[in-house]
Parts: sequence; C-alpha cells; structure tokens
Amino acid sequence: MKESVYSVCGMCTVRCPIKVDVEDGVVKWIEGNPNDPGMAGRLCAKGSAGLAMLYDYERPQHPMIREGKRGEGKWKKASWDEALDYIAAKLQDIIKKYGAKAIALSDRGGPFRDIHRSFLRAIGSPNYYNHDCTCARNVQHAALSLFGSGRKTFNYDYGNCKHLVLYGRNVFESLRVKQAGIIMEMLDRGGKITYIDPRAAGTAMKATRYWSIRPGTDYALNLGIIHTVLRDKLYDAEFVKQWVLGLKELESFVIPYTPEWAAAETGIPANEIVEFANEIAADRPAVIFHPGWMMARYSDSFYSIRTNYILNALMGAFETPGGLFFQKGPGDVGAKGPKSLLDTIPKPDEKRVDGCGWKHKHFDAGPGLLHLLYPAILSEEPYPVKAYIAFRHDPMLSLPDPEAQKEAFDKLDLLVAIDANYSETGWYADVLLPSATYLEKSSVLTTGKGLKPQIGMRKQAVEPRNDAKPDWWMFKSLAERLGAGEYFKFKDMEAFWEWQLEDTGVTVSDLEKKGFVALTDKPVWWDRLKDLKFKTPSKKIEFVSSRLAASGIESFKPYESPQKPDEGYYRLAFGRSPVHTHGRTQNNPVLGEIMPVNQLWLNDQEAGKLGVANGDRVRVTSADGSHSGTIDVYVTEFIHPESVFMVHGFGRKVPWQTRGYNKGLGDYRFETGLLGVYDPVGGANSLMECFVKVEKAE
Repeated sequence: MKESVYSVCGMCTVRCPIKVDVEDGVVKWIEGNPNDPGMAGRLCAKGSAGLAMLYDYERPQHPMIREGKRGEGKWKKASWDEALDYIAAKLQDIIKKYGAKAIALSDRGGPFRDIHRSFLRAIGSPNYYNHDCTCARNVQHAALSLFGSGRKTFNYDYGNCKHLVLYGRNVFESLRVKQAGIIMEMLDRGGKITYIDPRAAGTAMKATRYWSIRPGTDYALNLGIIHTVLRDKLYDAEFVKQWVLGLKELESFVIPYTPEWAAAETGIPANEIVEFANEIAADRPAVIFHPGWMMARYSDSFYSIRTNYILNALMGAFETPGGLFFQKGPGDVGAKGPKSLLDTIPKPDEKRVDGCGWKHKHFDAGPGLLHLLYPAILSEEPYPVKAYIAFRHDPMLSLPDPEAQKEAFDKLDLLVAIDANYSETGWYADVLLPSATYLEKSSVLTTGKGLKPQIGMRKQAVEPRNDAKPDWWMFKSLAERLGAGEYFKFKDMEAFWEWQLEDTGVTVSDLEKKGFVALTDKPVWWDRLKDLKFKTPSKKIEFVSSRLAASGIESFKPYESPQKPDEGYYRLAFGRSPVHTHGRTQNNPVLGEIMPVNQLWLNDQEAGKLGVANGDRVRVTSADGSHSGTIDVYVTEFIHPESVFMVHGFGRKVPWQTRGYNKGLGDYRFETGLLGVYDPVGGANSLMECFVKVEKAE
C-alpha cells in the first residue's frame, strides 16, 4: 500500500513541513511539503537524511539501565516496564525526601513541548529548562527590556526587505530552507545584505557587503552606527516620536562613540560606517537588523543585541513590509488555536532553583538558565536537586566544560536521557530511553504565528522500529506511575488532537489534507502609527528600560574593549555546517559521509608565523592546559587573525557511534572553566570568551 503523509521534519530545530511517501510501511521518499509555497518540495541535506536516521542500526534500540560507573559504558537491556518502574521508584524516593522541586528537566525547546512540560508541572516541579540558555537568552532578555515581550513577539519580512544586516547569523548555512529561499529571492530583486563576522562564512559569499570585524566588538560597531544615525538625523523621526522613550538619553550616551572611535575598535573604516548609516537610512523602513544568535556568546552580547533592536526602532522598521512584524495568533483573526495541556495544570508554588524570575528578576523564568542549575546542584542552594531528565537535549555537548558538568551530575541520584541518538549526556546517564524518531511518532498540534496564523500537524508516518516509543507515551506512563495520571487521560495522540481542536472549528481530517490549516487568507498588518502593542509599562519601546531599572541595571552600558589573545593564542569561535545539526548528526550514515570531520580555520598570516600550511596537523590546547587535541588546519585569509574557528559538534566520545567516534575536535571541551561564565544582564553563556593555544603538531 502506498500513501503520502504530511508531517514536520525533526532533523533540526527549524522543523520544516514535509511530505513523506510510504509504501508497505517503509519510508521511500521525503520532500518539503508542496502545499507550502515557501517549501515547494525543497528540503536540505539534513532533512533528506531523516530516512538514514530512521533506518540506522546504531541508534538506541531498547531501554537501558546503567550497571557500571557513570560513563563506563556498562548497560543492562531492560523492558519498558522495568525501565519506567526504575525511574518512577527513584523519583518517588526523591520527592519523598526533598519534594518534587528536586527534579529538573531540559529539552531542545520548540513547538512540541506541551506534554513533557505538563509532566514536570503535574508532579510539582518548576525546574524546566531548554537549549535557549546557550542560544537565544540574550536576545530574549534584550527584547523584554525594550518591548516588554520576548524575541518571538516579532518575525521578519525578508521577502520585501531592502537591506538585511546580519551579525554572524549565517542564514545560508544554518539552514532554514524556506527562509534561505526567500532571502535569495530578495537579493534577486535588488535587496542588500551586510554580513558582519570575523569569519567569511557561506553567507558572506552572497552578501553585498562583508565586514571582517574584530571578535567581540559588535557593540562598538553598533554604537558607532547609532552615533552617526543620531548625529546626522538619519532616523525615522515620526515613528520614533510616536513609539520611543529615551531618545535624548541615547543621544547623550553615544556622543563619544564616533565612527572613528568604532573603527579603531572594530577594524572597520570610519568612512564605511558612515556610508552604511546613510545607506540604511535611504532603505528604511524596509531594513532588518537581525538580533541573531551568534551575538549571544560574548560577555556584552546583551547590549550588542539591544542596540540591534534599537537600530530597528530608529529605522522605523516595525510592522512594515520589509521589516519586523508582530506575530499574529488565532485571536488576531477571530479564531481559536489548539488547547494546551499545560494550561490545565496548576503552576507549582515553588521558586525556580536557578533564581530566574525571583533572585534574578530581570531573567525570564520560562526556560530558565541551565548553566545556573549546576552550582545549585553542587551547593544544594536554595534547595537540593537530585534528578535530571534530558529530553532530546545534550548539555554535555551544548554547554561548556563537560568535565565540570560531570561533577554536578555525580551528585544526582538519577540522570535520565531520552533520545533517538546516543548523546554524550546519555552515555553518562543512569537510564537511557530510546525515543521514536519524528517519522515514527505524532506530536501535539501547534499554532503557527505570523502574518497568516495557522494550525500545524506532525503525523506519524511509520511504526517505531526496534523498541523505541514516542515521548508522549513515556511521559504519560511516568505520570501515571507517579500519581499524576489524572492530567493524561488521553489514550493516544489522535484522542489528544481531538481534545486540542474542540474549540477551533478545525478537524483532524482538515489537517491531514495539507499538513496545516491556515486561519486566514490575507496577511494581517496593524497600523504602525496607531495600533502597535508593546507590553512595557509605557506601552512604548523603552530605550531607557523600566524593567532593567527595577533591577538596578543600566540601559546603556559603557563599552569595554575585549581581551586580545596572547601570542600564539586565539579566540575560539564555532558555528554551523549546512549538513549537520549541532552535535546530533555526526554519526548519521549519510551526513557523516558528506562531512566526516571538522577542521580548524586559521588566518594565513598567523599560519606563516606558526610555520604551518593548509592541511597540516596542528595541536590545539585549552587556556588552562587541561585539554589538548590535534586537527587538520584550513589556512585562509577569510578569518580574522585574532580568531580560529571549528564546526561545532565533533570530537564525540560515545564508542557505539562508530562513524563519529573520536572524529575531529569539540569546541565545548576547550571551554574549560566557562560553565559559570555568562553575560550578567543577558544570561547566556559567554561561549566565545574562550582562548586556545595553536601550534604545529609534532
């Protein structure tokens, strides 16, 4: 029997809509959902490799319980009842001794979190975390300080943009298929990209302007641009008058930060900064200063990102074609979206162990800050945490210093990993539960916000292989064992969908036809001079932030020049490859063959000093000397001389992943001592405050 199933890809966090062709219970083909004009059948290499992940014999195949020491690799095969009973018994003991607050859970974030977040809330723990602590926390907190709402308040109209400004946001290698296609069409129509990065990544090759900026000086560049925009009255005066508070304070603050001063810090000529400022003024309001993700890695990135948003405001680039627009939900078009299980469960009375939202009032309490969990585990302050569940999340690879993380994990009574791949964290866990892949499971229905809000579906295409199970079944089963089954009365995901859709007027069969249902035919725009909905106390964009002031934090931080590396040392940068998803796909049979190992990018002048040529083997050593390894070097002029670069996710240490085992080097292993180093205002780990020694290998 042949059938086509509309679903959602799970090979990376973009989650593109897909069509899956199935014959006699076997996946034969995957492509982008042809019903989505932005996809038009297109799919990236990672999406295409979903089939290889599905049929990979090196994925976890059955539950396992640790028998030896943590990380030793001695496991006992277990039945699902045995594994879940084991976990439930451990959790019950912990709850009895310390309360449910002693249990923490982290995930990858995204739209399919409802059931496992509901599990944690149902048992009474506030300690939910996600991957955002290493990704977008600085962006989130910058948005909150200006708009009173988070980063997902806005999306970007790339198609009508005249000038897109990207700070390390490597859009053509990240890779969002729909987004990349729209941006390419924008360029074809005469739009421009300014790409700013110490390394000429793939996006630099398509950009109309590329600036090789000195690492860690993004804030200096923005201050120089803002100085020019305000000095020369290049901003949208009408928009600013209507919606901005604190313009005079900003004008006073940036007086010393001239283009000439910025040039000395960044290495970007002053005349080019002035030319750029005039260029974006001519293109406004169809201008986007993307707040990015890779800016969230330096010690002052919060202020860098905040000035990105400020520049968008100065250009009047809100709720306008080619700029930023407010994400519209079902309520904005007179409809209702799917119900959430989380909303039916009372919030726990306990405060978060990481202090987010109470001790650190300027930090968003939602997904917390995972790196602040580790000192809490070690100190047992403000209370003990004794269990940690990592769901499709690998903190030992995504956060700095895995050896330091192990010290905290060793104080836990229970460490559980749930994943469709073997992870570094899973290898160190007490229990490993094999999750069904996205092709083998259905997930909760989602609300897609945007100019045209919609309801979306991820539908199971084939039965789970081996002994894998869908995550909703695992958390429902655990909740029932822990006495919280009253919240999980649905028998399967189809029954859950029916409940979610009760008030929407949409049926499951409606969703199955295309994979989604649009709730309006026409894009929804608000009047940009009358109807914008900022959630600050003033209802305006607060350059001078009441949220920051309440915590005694300055809205405009004086610039501090970043540390320069010592001779023979370099600032270690990392990033993405278009064929790998962080550290999740290095063992994929297809993607691992395309890119089996990473290299170290090194500036050609620095290579000459070190006596190394392209392809030579070099030794990389952490600043404290505790970690070292060798790697092939890629010598190029297209990286700043203060920096070296490697693709993230390599250097894997799970021997059962034979294709990725010990291939290349992992940047996270060189970030020794950085687990507790983070932007004090933005909250995100300062991952690029890492220096390494590079020398020719013996």
